[in-house]
Parts: sequence; C-alpha cells; structure tokens
Amino acid sequence: MSELKLDFPTETVELPSKGLVYPKDNPLSSGKVEMKYMTAKEEDILTNQNYIKDGTVLDKLLKALIVSNVNYDDLIVGDKNAVMIAARILGYGADYTFKYEEEETTVDLSELQSTYLDESKLLEEGVNRFEFTLPHSEVLITFKLLDNKDEKAIKSEVKGLKKINKRSNPELSTRLKYIILSVNGDDDKKVVREFVDKYMLARDSRAFREYIKGFQPDIDLKFDLAGSDGIERELSLPMTVSFFWPDSKL
Repeated sequence: MSELKLDFPTETVELPSKGLVYPKDNPLSSGKVEMKYMTAKEEDILTNQNYIKDGTVLDKLLKALIVSNVNYDDLIVGDKNAVMIAARILGYGADYTFKYEEEETTVDLSELQSTYLDESKLLEEGVNRFEFTLPHSEVLITFKLLDNKDEKAIKSEVKGLKKINKRSNPELSTRLKYIILSVNGDDDKKVVREFVDKYMLARDSRAFREYIKGFQPDIDLKFDLAGSDGIERELSLPMTVSFFWPDSKL
C-alpha cells in the first residue's frame, strides 16, 4: 500500500507591527508568518481538557498552526491577535456567530482591519523601544510593547502576588513594571518598579495607557451593528465559547 501524501495549503498572515519591532535576525522581522489550515489534529488540541484548564489551549493551537520557523513567544500581543483571528478563519471560516441582545448575529472576520504600527514612533528600527513624557510629572519613560513571553511572566507574577494577598488586584501595576524600560534614562529594574509603586501618578498612568492604546499595532475588533431600536452602535467583538468552538450552543 502506498503512503498517502498530501500538500496542505497555507496562508500568509501580515503582522500589524510590520515586523519593525523585531531584530533583523529574527524571522518575524519580515512582518509575515505562514500558517496552515486547521486539521483534526489541531481540533484535538482545542478539546484537550488539560490545556483548557491551565489556560494554554490557544497558545498550543497557534503554535501548531504556524508553519514559519519563528519563536511564538517573541510575538507581541497585537501580532498574536492577528494570528488568532487568522487561525479562526483558516479553521472554521470567516463567519462568526454569537448572540447580541438575545439574537444571533454573524460577523465576517475577514473584514476586520489591522491597525499597523506607525514607524515614526520607533526610536530605532528593529528595536522594541518607544518613549513618552508623562504629562503631569513630566518624567520621560521608555517602554516596549509586550510579547507573549512577557504575558506569561505577568500572569505568573500576579498569581503569586494574589496568593500572598487574596484581596489584592496587582495586574495593572505589574503590567506597567514590564512595559516600562527606563525612567528619566535610568533602566535599573529596581528603579522602574519603585517608580511604578511609589511615584507614578494615577492620571499619568491613565494618560500613558491611553497613548499606548492609540498607536500600538493590533487587529481592530470593533464593528458596527444596529440594535433592536434600529440605532447602529460600535461594538467590540465578543470572544464567546463559539469563537473556537463553533459547534457549542450559543
């Protein structure tokens, strides 16, 4: 019996960062990744209860679908989001159905637009480093866009802090400690962490987060939809269980 060999099609996904935040020797600097279509093997990942329980199921899936020789943990969050949307389209098609105001609504995921990185914001091409002057304290900070490795470290640190104090909610301050690289030119990690905990004004923190939100590369998950009153509103795409499990009940 001859061995069955089939060539499965792949698709090229453009990264919202355009690859500009990755070092030149990193394959992600091409601004693209190649992905394969989902098969029954990848569906096994989606139904793996251990992966679902520990929160790693989507990371396991996306790693399996990326054909390009890249380090998945190097992907910044916005690029990872673009890969996630592409994975859903390649696996189950572009139509995503969910409930809005108790009625089924379908959005065409292929129509979602990417917000590409404004390269003029970069301090240096190929370096994930930007700067911002806090408007109230006038402190100059440099910062980076978080990658998947950072996200895992933040999750682990926050989990540990909550074990120490179950009433605490340290995620915001912890994220800032990973995002900020230097304070007035001082890149000592201890200095950065102390600044976030003791000296960063709440209004500066808010202004900084709004600034990042305004320019970071990502895929825009907003869409327009008319409600039961006939008024069209801009909504954010809800990530319900049917996003990667479309056969589940809405």
